[in-house]
This record gives sequence, C-alpha cells and structure tokens, in this order.
Amino acid sequence: MRIKVVMFLIMSILSACLVGCSNVSLLKNQVDGTTKNTPTIEPSIDEAKEDDNIIPSNTSEPFVGSMDLDSETEKFFYGTWKVEKLLGFADSYNDASEYPTGQQVIGDEIIINKDFFSSKGFENYNVYQYELEDPLYEITEICYNEDSFYRIFKMDMLSLNRNDEVKALRVSDSSSGLSIPVGFLDVNDDRLILMLEATQFELKRVTE
Repeated sequence: MRIKVVMFLIMSILSACLVGCSNVSLLKNQVDGTTKNTPTIEPSIDEAKEDDNIIPSNTSEPFVGSMDLDSETEKFFYGTWKVEKLLGFADSYNDASEYPTGQQVIGDEIIINKDFFSSKGFENYNVYQYELEDPLYEITEICYNEDSFYRIFKMDMLSLNRNDEVKALRVSDSSSGLSIPVGFLDVNDDRLILMLEATQFELKRVTE
C-alpha cells in the first residue's frame, strides 16, 4: 500500500514539473518576442509583378471627339505608305470587307502629305480612290490601353500590347467637310494601320 502511495506521489510531482516547464518556456518566448504565430502566406514577387501587368499603366478614359493632329502625329503620319499585310477584322463586318481574305490591296500605296492626300493606288477599288488638295486630318479617338481600344472599336488587333496608345485618324475633303471611307490607326506613333470597312491592314513606310 505504501508503495502505491509513493508511486502516486512521484507521478503527481512529475506531472506538475512538466506543466511548469511548459509554462516557463511559453513565458520565456513571450518575453523574448519569439512567440510563434500561424504563418501568413505572402504573395511572391513574380505573382505581384503578374498582377501589375494585368492593370494598364494608363487607365484614362478614351478620348472621343475631334482634334487636330499634334506635331508628333504629323511627323509620323506624313509620307508614302505601302499596304504590307492583312491583320484581321472587327467583330462584325459587311460584305465589302471581303472576309476572310480582305480587300485586294496588298502592295498598293497611299500618299499622305500635309497639303495632299492620294489613295489612287487602290487600283482595284474605285470606291477607295481619292485625291485631295489641302485635306483635313483629325484625331477622332484616343485609346490609352488595349482594353479601351476593344471597348471603342470592338476588334482585336494583331500584336497590340496592353499599354499601347491608339489614335484613330480621319481624312476629310476640306472643301465639303465630308470624310472618306479610308481610315487609319496610329499605334504609339510607331505603327500605322489602314482601316477599310471592318478590315485592318498593316502599312509600311516607303523610304525615298
């Protein structure tokens, strides 16, 4: 009987020691500022960069209206251009867009000068042939990123990047004020896109 009592006392003492040691260790960690909390998962640098890439750097609302060409646009826009390749179509298109090949204008040339415009190079299409003295050039839309471009024009453009700025350029007869059915898209003053109906063509500058 005495042995059982002694064993019980020993077990009680050991239990008390273990609890005490545990409390002391926890208290020490709190004093040292090393108490362990549930770890939080921080986003990686790559994930943060990916999120940044989703949001355009310029989220300004598109400009819709009419304004004169600025000097940088004039410098880029004026010259002789050749139709290089078909890019694609708007989401909706008419028969005149000649889907899926597009109009037969590859290789044709357009002359765009400050005081003269000629699309007589479109030999297969009388409807697109114009020759204007003192033409009126205007910016009618400016889209500051890829998303706003799609919202305005309802079309995808090959190789258009998220942060590209696109200006829609209109050509009109200054004597009548009427615009012609030949339009252009200026991408970053670096690419010029021809718009015929709902068809897009890449233009390449002809070097003199």
